[in-house]
Amino acid sequence: MKYGIVIVSHSPKIAEGVKDLISQAAPSLSITYAGGTDEGKIGSSLENIQKAFDDNQGQTILAFYDLGSSKMNLEMFLEMTDKDVHKYDVALVEGAYTAATLAEIDSPLTTIEDSLKKLKIK
Repeated sequence: MKYGIVIVSHSPKIAEGVKDLISQAAPSLSITYAGGTDEGKIGSSLENIQKAFDDNQGQTILAFYDLGSSKMNLEMFLEMTDKDVHKYDVALVEGAYTAATLAEIDSPLTTIEDSLKKLKIK
């Protein structure tokens, strides 16, 4: 599988909801998520993030996150992995949905990234 998507959110419900939404538009992609703490509370967990990446079958993984510690833990994980991961600082739902629809039709990574530029969080 060429592309995979990982969603990282402080909220288990948001992470699962974004996965459910983008799975409708991109049913052939590997989409995994890490939501909340190890106890299922609001927050983030490096272990949950690692599991989401371990479970993802994509050769190139497109990663999206929502807030502060999700970004921090995602970046910490990226320093420890040799997977081909691209992290995007964009609006979570809109960015993941845009990437998923383009990845579903096997768009080049440059096309996906060009489309995400207008969703960048400044």
